[in-house]
Amino acid sequence: MSLKRTFKCLPVAAFAVSMAMSALAEDADFFDQAEHDRQIAMLGATPIGDPAKPWLQSMTDNFRDTSKYKKNGAGTICFSNAGIFNPWQVVGYKTMREEIKLHSNIKEFIVTDGEGKDDKQIADIDDLLASKKCDVLLVTPNTTAALTPAVERACAQLPVIVFSRGVATECPVTFITPVGGYAFGAQAARFIIDALPEGGNVLALRIAPGVDVLETRWSAAERIFAAEPKIKLIGSEFTNDDRAIAKSIVEDYLQRFNKIDAVWMDAGATSVAAIEAFEDLGVDIPVFTGEDQQDFLAKWKEKNMTAIAPTYPTFQWRTAIIAATQILRGEKVPGPIWYLPQPTITADTLSKYTQATMPPQHYALCGCEGMAGYPEVWGGWK
Repeated sequence: MSLKRTFKCLPVAAFAVSMAMSALAEDADFFDQAEHDRQIAMLGATPIGDPAKPWLQSMTDNFRDTSKYKKNGAGTICFSNAGIFNPWQVVGYKTMREEIKLHSNIKEFIVTDGEGKDDKQIADIDDLLASKKCDVLLVTPNTTAALTPAVERACAQLPVIVFSRGVATECPVTFITPVGGYAFGAQAARFIIDALPEGGNVLALRIAPGVDVLETRWSAAERIFAAEPKIKLIGSEFTNDDRAIAKSIVEDYLQRFNKIDAVWMDAGATSVAAIEAFEDLGVDIPVFTGEDQQDFLAKWKEKNMTAIAPTYPTFQWRTAIIAATQILRGEKVPGPIWYLPQPTITADTLSKYTQATMPPQHYALCGCEGMAGYPEVWGGWK
């Protein structure tokens, strides 16, 4: 499989996306059928490794030799972060900081914050390379295409690990990701189709364009909706991960179309705000998709909603640190892609993941419950 093909980025409009079949043709270069099929098949596979430690599991039996990067003694891990601008990243970063405490071969951990800006993150990476301090570089790209050249420059100098979001290059030692965006988007779309056997109006809420894991979620879902004649996709709108924007979009569509039968979301941080739009207008809550953040799970349980929560587990932030320490020791790591499990929360498992002692924007699949700082570090209480 070519990663250059899998993570190719397609520029898309800043706001409403055309739902016509021509739009599917326009994103054909981005959509990778083989990778889509691989991810869908992977959802039914049994992960390799200890099920009690999903952040160490792998969905495939593929490893890369890293002996050439072995360092005698402790090393410095550098991290170019796209930014901490949503609750998912907050939870992930807290988990990462706690994981660092578990490894004696980390001498120093240097972090830069891209503040959600491509040019800032590119400059950060160049500064880290110029410092010559880093033994391993971790990168969560702000956007896929813009950060690819910077990652390629880094790969020429030191081992690189990319996680959370991908880049359009095969050069990193490993790209750490749960099963993937195609699987996430397809699961949510299939759930809506099954829940609406007679059809209905579906509104899609997305975060922002240009990020591979979000683009793949939508490209998989869009194809499923387009192939179902009973479903009417009435809109696809970007929320910029802003709760107020998400709520106002739902209110606008309710006024324009009178009825929304399902809301598909490419991420869950604004899902409760979208639900509140229905509640404020006294309208029945439709079928919803979300993620594993606690406010959505609690609302789902309280209102007995028809819902599903595909996940993109924040425990991958643990995996990134673990992979870096393995590289420092010259050990084999899964690659070029380290596929992690990607559980889906359903009505049957909802109670398992709903955690009353954790804050509303905590993500259940942090893999952090056994860590020394839990639950206080994540804002929870005993």
